Amino acid sequence: MMTLFLLATLANNSGAQTGSHPVEGNPQSAVRVIIYENLQCVDCLVFRRMMDEKLLPKYGERVAFEHREFPLARHAWARPAAAAARYFHDVRPELGVEFRRHIMVRMKEVNPDNLSAKVAAFAREHGVDPDRARAALTDAGYASLVEKDYQEGVARGVSKTPTVLVDGEPFIERFTVEEISKALDAALQGVQP
Repeated sequence: MMTLFLLATLANNSGAQTGSHPVEGNPQSAVRVIIYENLQCVDCLVFRRMMDEKLLPKYGERVAFEHREFPLARHAWARPAAAAARYFHDVRPELGVEFRRHIMVRMKEVNPDNLSAKVAAFAREHGVDPDRARAALTDAGYASLVEKDYQEGVARGVSKTPTVLVDGEPFIERFTVEEISKALDAALQGVQP
């Protein structure tokens, strides 16, 4: 059986509505891939492209790809960007995934001084209140959700991004589509009737 993680629900007064995690693919699938990612990580962008170009087209109907926040301390804007991603997920789950793609692709253009403006621009382009989106960057509730994911990752031995868990097997930082596809195929075969 695939490694399953509990999806916590967090309701508080700060704006963060849910502790659910962004899921791509088939959210009902018994095969769950857990992705610890850092939105300011070049290797995470490589994996993002691998997902979009290879994994989701091949496995999207049969596998749930769950995102977890793992912002590394050396990346100055990764933590507030993760909070913004969680905010956009609360607005509309698909918007949270779109923000992840958007910010990763543009990571060379982003810095701590312009992150707020980049988040506001993304919000405006998607019909979301830019002031609320900017507020998410420093919202205690969203920061708590990010920290919870981070601490969960640390407890599981995660130290680099991306770390992708397929049936408990870790794929860390750099790996090929063939390597992860082999693990996905085995996991899917294990749930066949």
